[in-house]
Amino acid sequence: MTVETASARTPELFGHPKGLTFLFTTEMWERFSYYGMRTLLVLYMVKHLLQPGQAETVIGYGAIKGGLEFLFGPLGVQPLSSHIYGLYSAFVYLTPVIGGLIADRWLGQRRTVIVGATLMAIGHFMMAFEHLFLFALFVLILGNGAFKPNISTQVGGLYAPGDPRRDRAFSIFYVGINIGAFFSPLVCGTLGEAYGWHYGFAAAGIGMLIGTLIYAAGWSTLPPDDRTLRANAPRIPLDRDEWRRILALAVLFLPVALFWATYEQQGNTIALWADAQTDRSVNLLIWQGQIPVTWFQAFNPFMIFAFTPLVIALWAWQARRGREPSTVVKMGLGCFGLALANLVLLLAAWQSGAGQASWLWLLLYFAIVTIGELYLSPIGLSLVTKVAPARVVSMVMGMWLATSFAGNFIGGWLGSFWSAMDKGQFFLMIAAVATFSGLVIMAFNRPLQPILRTP
Repeated sequence: MTVETASARTPELFGHPKGLTFLFTTEMWERFSYYGMRTLLVLYMVKHLLQPGQAETVIGYGAIKGGLEFLFGPLGVQPLSSHIYGLYSAFVYLTPVIGGLIADRWLGQRRTVIVGATLMAIGHFMMAFEHLFLFALFVLILGNGAFKPNISTQVGGLYAPGDPRRDRAFSIFYVGINIGAFFSPLVCGTLGEAYGWHYGFAAAGIGMLIGTLIYAAGWSTLPPDDRTLRANAPRIPLDRDEWRRILALAVLFLPVALFWATYEQQGNTIALWADAQTDRSVNLLIWQGQIPVTWFQAFNPFMIFAFTPLVIALWAWQARRGREPSTVVKMGLGCFGLALANLVLLLAAWQSGAGQASWLWLLLYFAIVTIGELYLSPIGLSLVTKVAPARVVSMVMGMWLATSFAGNFIGGWLGSFWSAMDKGQFFLMIAAVATFSGLVIMAFNRPLQPILRTP
């Protein structure tokens, strides 16, 4: 029995296969753990872990600091923290290539997800031990590599080829990602800021354990692995059309990587802007006080599930009139959204001068970033599952996610200029990178259209 045939017979819930509910909830808790830890990471390093006298207790600190300073010159606490953040978030998205290959050739997607989830839970709990900080990041990187590509491709595996519900399923799945990302700064961030960093990291680990248990509970509803069939069948090389489709996706890798380089400033320099350059005071009838720094990381995911129905409705309205943008055009528009968001903060920097800017500027920034993200990220995942050859879909998904490897690495390098640059000039630089990526994607729209049509 093929994966497609089995998936077509899966019991349904609310018009979609039941497995989508378990994948949605598993991903929600995994993202809770990932973004909960990410919310605290730069602040934790800058304010505590990498301060003189404390940093030397971290095993491997001298080696990584020496290696980075060999490449980039002397680094203070903030630039060094940005580089480490960039390296971590970059490798989180490189290892999915290996995780996809392992699933496609040996373990299958479901077993590889269990391995990855278990490793991530262990890594989060290791963060409670400061001297194991770098080892904890390494374990988290390995776990995410096994988990990430295989959970996403299983969403596509729930639907038969040509099923029109597939794109909607990925939008629903993406909402699950962002529900977890919304609550994680409120829970992990609050625990970390108010009670101690390690409480926040422990909460992330508990979230990952919950996600693992939910995934195991839904095992029978998930698309079956055809690992045994592939192991017994002769290796069939990719044909010319399949290679063309893979190469067409590869053409989009560089500009999409630049998109992620600008997007990932949220957990890096935007967190520092919120901490030092933002007036976080709120004076409302129902509440007065200061917004915690980590809560700003909840703005984007909240807006994701608030804006998703509106964006989908807009695309449906455009489709009825024959004016819905192509997938590639949507991705280009997403990049331009990131550029516009950074121009908003450029205006905030000019308006505030040497003082602090209102938090409402950040609210507007996140609103525009969110719309840009919705135009690129979920439809990119859906495109991979439709275009990539079925027998290598996990590996190709891993390659697609690896765009964030390059993006986060570049983003960490860009973030290292934060302390030395005028803040307005910094945001202008980020906007220029996002604009360039959008122009490159738009330039490839017409040549790629015949190739990216789904088989």
